[in-house]
Amino acid sequence: MYVTPTVLSVLCTAACFWAVSAAPHNVTATLVFKISNNTQSKSPSSSPGGNGTVQPPVYVSEDLEEPVPKDRRLRLSEEKPTDKKECPPLGLESLRVSDHQLRASSIKRYGLGSHRGRLNIQSGIYDDDFYDGGWCAGEKNKNEWLEVDARRLTRFTGVITQGKNSIWTDDWVTSYKVQVSNDTHKWKTCKNGTEDVIFKANKDPETPVLNKLPTPMVGRYIRINPQTWFENGTICLRAEILGCPLPDPNTVFMWEQEPQPTDKLEFKHHNYKEMRKLMKKVNEDCPNITRVYSIGKSYLGLKMYVMEISDNPGQHELGEPEFRYVAGMHGNEVVGRELMLNLMEYLCQEYKKENPRVMRLITETRIHLLPSMNPDGYEMAYKLGSELSGWSIGRWNYQGLDLNHNFADLNTPLWEAEDNEQVPEHFPNHYIPIPEYYTLENATVAPETRAIIDWMQKIPFVLSANFHGGELVVSYPFDMTRTYWLAKELTPTQDDPMFRWLAAVYASSHRILADDNRRICHYDDFMRVGNIINGADWHTVPGSMNDFSYLHTNCFEVTVELSCDKFPHELELPTEWENNKESLLIYIEQVHRGIKGIVRDKDTNQGISEAVIVVDGINHDIRTAVDGDYWRLLNPGEYEVTAKAEGYHPSTKSCRVTYEDRPTICDFYISKTPKQRLKELRANGKKLPKELLLRLRQLRNRKLKSKSPK
Repeated sequence: MYVTPTVLSVLCTAACFWAVSAAPHNVTATLVFKISNNTQSKSPSSSPGGNGTVQPPVYVSEDLEEPVPKDRRLRLSEEKPTDKKECPPLGLESLRVSDHQLRASSIKRYGLGSHRGRLNIQSGIYDDDFYDGGWCAGEKNKNEWLEVDARRLTRFTGVITQGKNSIWTDDWVTSYKVQVSNDTHKWKTCKNGTEDVIFKANKDPETPVLNKLPTPMVGRYIRINPQTWFENGTICLRAEILGCPLPDPNTVFMWEQEPQPTDKLEFKHHNYKEMRKLMKKVNEDCPNITRVYSIGKSYLGLKMYVMEISDNPGQHELGEPEFRYVAGMHGNEVVGRELMLNLMEYLCQEYKKENPRVMRLITETRIHLLPSMNPDGYEMAYKLGSELSGWSIGRWNYQGLDLNHNFADLNTPLWEAEDNEQVPEHFPNHYIPIPEYYTLENATVAPETRAIIDWMQKIPFVLSANFHGGELVVSYPFDMTRTYWLAKELTPTQDDPMFRWLAAVYASSHRILADDNRRICHYDDFMRVGNIINGADWHTVPGSMNDFSYLHTNCFEVTVELSCDKFPHELELPTEWENNKESLLIYIEQVHRGIKGIVRDKDTNQGISEAVIVVDGINHDIRTAVDGDYWRLLNPGEYEVTAKAEGYHPSTKSCRVTYEDRPTICDFYISKTPKQRLKELRANGKKLPKELLLRLRQLRNRKLKSKSPK
């Protein structure tokens, strides 16, 4: 999710600009890492052979309970004890509180109505936008109020406020009173003794400020009554209310309850230490199908742990596709992190129960789950908590870099080559090399980004999704606009139909995204486009992970915006699991859509690495992995597919993709060219066979005849 305030936009732009300048399986939990791992100083490689077309490095085991690195800048958060006296938020930010439950004394205009007075709600980019960034009163006096109907008897314990979100004006409330009622006619003001309590509120528009009531107040309705406001602004605020529902024998309503999961999972926020504990437990519970390894370290030295789930963990199996989920690129967008931890728990539990769907997934797919791409950012947000971290604290890594703008821009060189009609004869349409400037030691590339690139280059991933928060939509590449000065522009890839399918699969199986009656999060109505959108047609993101993954590797990747609330209260986490559970499983299953096969040497029957797979009509190729196996995601249809490799004659065949949930097998056997055979024989000091000499003589004579005048 992107950020709209001016300061945050400037920081994002700056970050983007700078970026351009087999462990044994036993009951003991194990962690593995690459011996050559030095992501702090090592630049990503631009040499060919990425995406699993070179032999993976050796891994060694390491204790998951090793002490965390000692860095004076690193202050790891401790697990927060559950305080039963602390009441959760009613849900203005998470939308559990509906628009009909919000009222105000007056409004400046509809776009600044009471329904916009929700914590962290974002405004549109235009002045007088229909969806603006807060509630604003129509008058400037001390009689204005914003009212919340809890719809049942509630013990109110606190109020959180922000100012109005806007890139045009500065408006916030500096103090307020709190009033509670059971019937909206008689109101009781919060007092400290005999005096009305005037709560100190905000000093800027964005920082959330919590005020706890001196004594909890019981009622159904609560009002925030502003007393003073920023002198150069007006009465505007966004809010969240803390309160615990109470049994009410007088109510005639049957309260709607969210469906509660039957899965016995650990629904809470996990800091770095707690995340390691949970991953250790899953590994101990399912040692035969899980393995934990690290792909690198954050700027402050926190390891980027991955849970691998496979029937043969630690091995790439011939013909079995590799799948990944990545969460926590923005550290304060935490739903994806918790979903990944829940998913690894769920897959372990269901495999032990012999759930046929899960068993098939694990035996036919090698799954990699990265819960936290930006662990430093998460720790910053976690310390403040779900309601007080605001919209941006923890978004960036410790260096202040937005990791989703930090990958190499491969779009621009590709489009320039296309404009000059150089693709694919003189410039590749896939495996585009990383520009030299990006690989320099002084390039502004985050260690987290370098670790991800190294991971991409070593494992032949086929399909991926990365998780964000703050919206409800699935976006797909390209993320960067082709017209560089445009803020948004439809910019499809060569595989646009496939990407649209992948995005639609997740969105249509998501419990909330599939609901056409849901409320929009902020100001974009994605329901009109089926809850999926081309990333560049939403907002341009140069240097995104999606675009890099598509252009530098074989892997197709989409972005899933999981929830309106970036850092929901842990009370919301069971619901988020139910919202996403089916989507998470069905999306992994899409890795088996299309064609797969092995490209072999016709004479030796050995697999050929880095053979190119060309699909007629799609100007985007892929390459085979180290053993010659490949996977090409395609929608149902008939395709002319060609396999070619340096020193070999190309081979073409027709491959038909059906609507079945299994890929079509398209194997290729290709022969060496006479020139290649001659080269290999000479290199080995062997005598040339007569048939090869005859063939070479025929080719030489044919070439001479073609050059002779007629």
